Amino acid sequence: MSDAPTTDQRIAAIDIGSNSIRQIVADVSPTGQIRVVDEMKAMPRLGEGLEATGALSRTAIEAGTAAVHRMVGLARTLSAERIEIVATSAVRDASNASDFTAQIVADTGVPVRVLSGEEEALLCFRSALAHFELGAGRSLVIDIGGGSLELVLAKDGLIERLASLPYGAVRMTERFLTPVVRTRGVRRLRAHVRDGLKRAMPVKDWRGAQVIGSGGTFTNLAGVVLNRANVTARSTHGTRITRVELEHVLDWLQRLSSEERAAVPGLNPARADIIVAGLSVAAEVLARFDPRDLLVSGYGIREGILLESARVQLQVADPGAARERSVRQFAERCHYEEPHAHQVRKLALQLFDALASHLQLGATDRQILSDAALLHDVGYHINYEKHHKHSFHLISHAELLGMTPAEQVAIAHVARYHRGAAPKRTHRAFAQLDRTLRARIVKLSALLRFADGFDRGHVCAVDRLEVRWTDDSLRVQAFPAAAAGSVRLELWGGSRKRQLLETIIGVPVEVVAPDGSVVTSSDDEGE
Repeated sequence: MSDAPTTDQRIAAIDIGSNSIRQIVADVSPTGQIRVVDEMKAMPRLGEGLEATGALSRTAIEAGTAAVHRMVGLARTLSAERIEIVATSAVRDASNASDFTAQIVADTGVPVRVLSGEEEALLCFRSALAHFELGAGRSLVIDIGGGSLELVLAKDGLIERLASLPYGAVRMTERFLTPVVRTRGVRRLRAHVRDGLKRAMPVKDWRGAQVIGSGGTFTNLAGVVLNRANVTARSTHGTRITRVELEHVLDWLQRLSSEERAAVPGLNPARADIIVAGLSVAAEVLARFDPRDLLVSGYGIREGILLESARVQLQVADPGAARERSVRQFAERCHYEEPHAHQVRKLALQLFDALASHLQLGATDRQILSDAALLHDVGYHINYEKHHKHSFHLISHAELLGMTPAEQVAIAHVARYHRGAAPKRTHRAFAQLDRTLRARIVKLSALLRFADGFDRGHVCAVDRLEVRWTDDSLRVQAFPAAAAGSVRLELWGGSRKRQLLETIIGVPVEVVAPDGSVVTSSDDEGE
């Protein structure tokens, strides 16, 4: 009999890093879903001065011990079944590490596991495996901490090589960039990292691999990139960043003073003094492996600890699987009306496939429409009244995997506009988006509205929609499902919700019954 858990477990994970100490308390399901209960963070900078002295300072030890004591207290208050404490590079390298860990055990009664570099890399990879689709092709998982850089090379979800190198953001800042960042120092730092990577990591067969970046360097980079693109997102997880974008941000930030960097939107002020070193390391890794772009992970060692402690058996996800599973599980948690959601998605995609080229929409837009159709009514979970607005807020704040923050924002907006007022610039959240994204959302919303109308009775009466252009109109004919009776209500519903599509395409939309007759204006009511 398997000893794998069958119910959710509440676990606290505390990661003692070189730059910060972070705790997460979460309920972990047997399938690996993580529901965060509470988090806590402290920044005692344990790694500060370590490069020069080889030991943790007394000030850092006292601050670190006090932070861990508070975190253990919170975990116990929240009734965590297990408390896991791990320490990484700074403690691993310090000559007085045993003094620090012994003090924590004495204060809290919880042992500290000092991770090797390889163990740290494995936890990062476990977290990435749970949150990204690594089932096909070659992938590289990078984690930049305060003291070290972890790299994991994997093929089809199986690890082929891993390494831990002493290129953390705090360590590199102290060695090359103090007291102020200078261009010459950045060049020396990058040359040092470049030489180390050449010795430690092979390149053959790994150029162009999918790269996933974990840690504060990458989440802060994503925050800056999203802010520069005027994208407001709840999370940076899943952000795609090109090498060119990374180099542009690095070039910009290295020319600012630490005070000026602290004021940069999207950048945590507490990281302003070490972000240049972190980005320099990241830039050299990307230059070494030459990927198309970088995917940012909002998850790291702490989530890896949770999954390891909960003994979750992770399944390697093929492309698209993590996103599909994540969207479906979110819909189920919101108690969605499954038959109606799938029916609307089917009809919306039929319309998309017929009109995409005319509307200049592509594969990414098709996936956004598919997910928005499945989730468009999740707002019922809160209340029927204004449920489209509730859907927007629920989707905006959901933990959805396999998509970029911009895609999640688009899905939330398309779902929000499946009914009610059409998208307009007076809607604040919509107005904040860039013009290109707004235009795509309007087109996708028009398709979703129209498709939703054809299941007005929520009985899946329409089997398919056929689209035909005439000289002066778009004709959409509905054909009933085999077991359906009348589709009169569905024809009325489709006609009622055609107006936005008419505006988009610039010609009348005619709803046509199975017998070829056109639904007349007497059958139609405005929304």
